[in-house]
Amino acid sequence: MQSLLQGYRPYLLLTLLWAFVALPGLTSMPVMDRDEARFVQATRQMAESNDYVVVRFQDELRAKKPVGIYWLQSAMVDAFSHPAKTDAWPYRLPSALGMLMAVLMTFRLGLVLFDRRIALLAGGLLATSLMAAVEAHLAKTDGVLLGLTSVVMGCFGLIYLAGKGGPKAPSWAALALWLALGCALLVKGPVTLMILLLTMITLGIADRTVVFLHGLRPVMGLLLCGAIVGPWLAAVTSATKGAFVQKAVAEDLLPKLLGAQESHGAAPGFYVAIVLVTLFPASLFLFPALVRAWRERSLPGIRYALAWLVPSWIVFELLPTKLPHYTLPLYPALALIIATCLFAVRDGTYQRLAALPAMLWYGLWSLVALALAGGFIALPILYGDGWSLWSIPAAAGVLLALGWGWLNLLRHRFLNAAAAVMAGAVLTYASTFGGLINTLQDLWVSERVAARIEAMAPGAAVASAGYHEPSLVFLLGTHTLLTDGEGAAHLLAEKPGSAAVVEAHQLDGFRAGITTAGLAPRLIEGEVVRGFNYSRGKPVEMHLFTLTSQP
Repeated sequence: MQSLLQGYRPYLLLTLLWAFVALPGLTSMPVMDRDEARFVQATRQMAESNDYVVVRFQDELRAKKPVGIYWLQSAMVDAFSHPAKTDAWPYRLPSALGMLMAVLMTFRLGLVLFDRRIALLAGGLLATSLMAAVEAHLAKTDGVLLGLTSVVMGCFGLIYLAGKGGPKAPSWAALALWLALGCALLVKGPVTLMILLLTMITLGIADRTVVFLHGLRPVMGLLLCGAIVGPWLAAVTSATKGAFVQKAVAEDLLPKLLGAQESHGAAPGFYVAIVLVTLFPASLFLFPALVRAWRERSLPGIRYALAWLVPSWIVFELLPTKLPHYTLPLYPALALIIATCLFAVRDGTYQRLAALPAMLWYGLWSLVALALAGGFIALPILYGDGWSLWSIPAAAGVLLALGWGWLNLLRHRFLNAAAAVMAGAVLTYASTFGGLINTLQDLWVSERVAARIEAMAPGAAVASAGYHEPSLVFLLGTHTLLTDGEGAAHLLAEKPGSAAVVEAHQLDGFRAGITTAGLAPRLIEGEVVRGFNYSRGKPVEMHLFTLTSQP
């Protein structure tokens, strides 16, 4: 065991663990609606138009996020693919690499805050957490933000410990912090900056000193952040005559701060209520670990992790707009807190880990595990062709974590229990992302429609009536027309060789338009595609049409 902790081996071990979690399914998973599909389509249009300043989805200005994520995805597409292809995996690479960055930086910070054993376990707990695994597979901002925030907070942690009399911070720490912060601003706006500032304020109050700020080199840092963000901000403001900034503030930032945006509202306590799931399986030890951390908050490493975690978590709870992944940049702090608890063998912690309150928490965790295992069995029955062999390893991984975990809990072998739940999680993720998710054919309506259209009318211009999911635009092409039934009929009339995708509720309008245009005798209907639109939570029935050639 000691040999695994020496030199580069922990980094290699954590990279291998990341690969088992993040890579299965990265190339095979269908593009997901709606956020991922919007990101990949906007990135594709950036490459198609050679406009790397203004972000658009079709003809609509997309001002919800800055340009950084689109640049990263474009770089991956240029390196490994082509904008004309519909493979999603190159667009997902930045998210997967962001997760790796977070795992390795959590280890690096843990080395200084605690020791190599705690650092290695914390990296492993983060790598196997459910929300991190999910975001590593999606071409969105959150996996990248996790990585960049981990670098910022990791570097600040090195500087903070040096100011408290700990090891001298590396010469690159301040530069890396500001570089990562500038990139984070360019990826998702002020989220990482908020976390950093709240951590600084909390530590300043707790320590009654800000001596730790001396190593930050703020003048250099602010200039560097300005150099990273400023040129693009000036360019996009000029290109859109201020519309991008106005729309970003008025239609994205302010609604999130003042009200529940896009029906994503929840009461304070939402993130606490779901953390058993989102941090699974590391959440097994979350409650006793937090209790111990608060008791030991005077220790510099624990104090730093709590300052990273608590104030920002409270802010996320108070914001009216809530999504499960918003607290993901705080998970490295949780991983470090849990890891320190599991190695605290001399202060009575192990007795408390075996006490009744902890056991009740383990019981709640077990209910989550059983629900997940049941879900992996039920999903292909509900949304696929019935029972799937992929359900066996997916559910078995959770049940392995549950059974092997409890066996070690009852024997008070808590580190072994942590190893057990991480091993089970790896099996579950590899099976779910690598196979099970592709068996849920009813959910992948856009993929099935695109395949049928390619068979009916290869390369045709397409109108989609009633079904406006961005994944369909990505799969059929940027110029796919999102319209109603009459609009789809008009496209068939105006463009020879075109095709129409008509959702069942739009059929009357479509047929009326076809009849008015005198095209009813030439109308050919292809195979009907039925499925479930998970973005709307409703079943859909898609009818595909083309016209015979002119008589």
